Amino acid sequence: MTAQQFIPKPYTGSVENGSFTWSSPSNIALVKYWGKKENQIPENPSISFTLNDCKTTTKLSFSKKESKANFSFEVFLDEEKKDDFKPKIETFFKRIEAYLPFLKQYHFKIETSNTFPHSSGIASSASGMSALALCLMSVEKELVESVSDKLFIQKASFLARLGSGSACRSLEGDLVVWGKHDAIDGSSDLFGVKYPFEVHENFKNYQDTILLVDKGEKQVSSTVGHNLMHGHPFAQERFKQANKNLTDIISILKSGDLDRFIALVESEALTLHAMMMTSMPYFILMKPNTLEIINKIWAFRHNTGSKICFTLDAGANVHVLYPEIESEQVLEFIKSELVVYCQKGHYISDRIGFGAKLL
Repeated sequence: MTAQQFIPKPYTGSVENGSFTWSSPSNIALVKYWGKKENQIPENPSISFTLNDCKTTTKLSFSKKESKANFSFEVFLDEEKKDDFKPKIETFFKRIEAYLPFLKQYHFKIETSNTFPHSSGIASSASGMSALALCLMSVEKELVESVSDKLFIQKASFLARLGSGSACRSLEGDLVVWGKHDAIDGSSDLFGVKYPFEVHENFKNYQDTILLVDKGEKQVSSTVGHNLMHGHPFAQERFKQANKNLTDIISILKSGDLDRFIALVESEALTLHAMMMTSMPYFILMKPNTLEIINKIWAFRHNTGSKICFTLDAGANVHVLYPEIESEQVLEFIKSELVVYCQKGHYISDRIGFGAKLL
């Protein structure tokens, strides 16, 4: 598919006002994408677990307006007006206007809330932009003659990507691939697709406990970090590595090989941060407590034979991944040995989910 195919034919329906509410989860990449081309196109493919409880709920209210000269909207987070969010939404609207020509015809009220701390490395932009894209697609569905469920999700994922790259992986579950990869038919740089292959029972209802090491805003945004991959001395090798790891994870997910899964996922997490530490300018998003947690996980795994492992997003927080069968044992370990490294002792127990919901 090409981007042109998401430009709609002239609208035949009309709607004066209304509202839609969607909840959309965050996701955690197993094979990471870091670095992008123009128009939010990834330099390498990625695959993620969709989360269940870490999500954004967005209500989009809309009403027809007289002037069609400008975008008109207001944004609220947890019922508090957030004008500092407006530039990002304005940029998003500019990027998607060609694909949603109705945008300047309405005034929008965007009311959003997260179940987790904003801007702390749990991909609130992924859940937030995917929820908003779905609300906007629900408006377009009122204006067009018919839109299939497949096209609805595909276009919503395409739009979400233009707001935040990883947002295109949040609409479905439990595993989503984004980025063209030769082994995965239908994979695309333009939108995320449900992982199409067999997944072993070991990975069903996988658990993700997120240790909130630092709930503050990151000192370097993901957008800036991605841009530092241009001209990065190790970038091309990294893109090759990610492609190979995505090939490898297909056989890992099919066979249920937890040891290979652990090795690949932890290596991906550390490689992501290695790219940050070796860019120019260089930066470190991990905190001392991030490293303390990683070392504790390694020691626990060595001493008990547990299949616990960690991954990291572009931030200091640690995602602790483990099979459902180990939940009791691992949660006891987290409470007794890891919570001390969390900010105010805060952590979120989550698990694999199956995507966004219309409320």
